[in-house]
Amino acid sequence: MREAHSGGTYNRKAKGAAAEAAAALYLASRGYTVVETNWRCRSGELDLITEYQGRLVFIEVRSRSGSPLPGTPEESVDARKIRQVRSTAGVYLHMKEQQDRAVSFDVISVQLNPDLSVAALRHIREAF
Repeated sequence: MREAHSGGTYNRKAKGAAAEAAAALYLASRGYTVVETNWRCRSGELDLITEYQGRLVFIEVRSRSGSPLPGTPEESVDARKIRQVRSTAGVYLHMKEQQDRAVSFDVISVQLNPDLSVAALRHIREAF
């Protein structure tokens, strides 16, 4: 018998949204300005696009919640994901006519409790 979505279980989309919301709040508290969330194009999606000290910072948010998978959320950012985020960021910069902007790529790792509250959050600046 499968457990319903009410008794404390959440789907992947809800977990991702909770992690991204936590990351955006964290960044705002550190002086970042959130410019875009979940920006999409054909090559992929950018979780958060922020500005910080004159630089455009693309943030990849990774989360886990009581997962049996080994490793940390940030370890799930593999070479394929890095290529995809960089490529999508290039499309964003071209479409917004901001190819000359200084940019960096950060990862925010969010460990969620079963109720989707934040157990731990780690910000890795200039991750790739």
